[in-house]
Amino acid sequence: MNAADQKRLLREMIFYRRFEERCFEAYMERKIGGFLHLYSGQEAIATGVLEVARPGHDYVISGYRDHIHAIKAGAPAREVMAELYGKETGSSRGRGGSMHIFDPTVRFMGGYALVGQPFPLAAGLALASQYQGTDQIAICFLGDGANNQGTFHETMNMASLWKLPVLFVCENNLYAIGTRIDRSTAVVDQYKRTCGYNVPSSQHDGQDIEVVMEAARNAVDHVRAGKGPYFIEFLTYRTRGHSMSDSNAYRSKEEEQQWAARDPILIYSKRLKQKKILTEEGIRDIERSVQEEIESDVVKFAEESPEPRVEDLTRYCLEERDPRWVGPLQQGARHE
Repeated sequence: MNAADQKRLLREMIFYRRFEERCFEAYMERKIGGFLHLYSGQEAIATGVLEVARPGHDYVISGYRDHIHAIKAGAPAREVMAELYGKETGSSRGRGGSMHIFDPTVRFMGGYALVGQPFPLAAGLALASQYQGTDQIAICFLGDGANNQGTFHETMNMASLWKLPVLFVCENNLYAIGTRIDRSTAVVDQYKRTCGYNVPSSQHDGQDIEVVMEAARNAVDHVRAGKGPYFIEFLTYRTRGHSMSDSNAYRSKEEEQQWAARDPILIYSKRLKQKKILTEEGIRDIERSVQEEIESDVVKFAEESPEPRVEDLTRYCLEERDPRWVGPLQQGARHE
């Protein structure tokens, strides 16, 4: 990558961090309600994987920690924030909220609240691409806790047998809600769990975006070449609790400090300074620019957008579909 691309990637990660922190603040101000699961600390994974894929062309699907996957896939940040605010201008017209960001116009096929639910859905998207003979792949992001669900094993078996073009990305942040992985999972190294299904896999540092991109590029190339599925595990750490209701009391301060030293933004900032691509003042300029964009565009748009009307409760159901979705989902055909 050239210097401009490296600066852009750092800015993206800083933007995603600030977006999530702003969500935290808005939740505390009671402007966002319901459930809220933040991605802070894991930014290098979504940014790096989708950087080497083809956002807007490939299908992307995720669990409920989904805001950043959606934005990197191409969903406008202001619409994602508006969805969190429950506004009519949100990506799901305010009907989905934090765990159900959905924008098929960029082929982001949703965040899902049921743990493990995206596995078979990703396989279905990959099967559709295979039937249509396209070079699209499906990319499925999920945490380590989802791998204990039956859908994981069923989908791995099916994807391997049918050589489906699907990339499974495990964001192993060590905790399934508040239970550490070695207390809930017999095989701690998640990439080893696919051997029973003959699915190639690998494990990598999820805090270094350059490591993420190199590993993801190899995996994406494998899947897009028609060689079948690939499972990639990234070791990472969320800096906040599982959700806004999480006291985070189950993690030691020593552990948190160790991972804080390996913050993905900190790692990449240091590298770009060492390469003399950015100075400390240059990084502060990026942070100020991000702060301004988040406040003057993203948050302002969400706060000024209209609330959904009560009389529109059933709008966008089968009888009156959202026109933004008809084309991407049905290729222009309207089936009643």
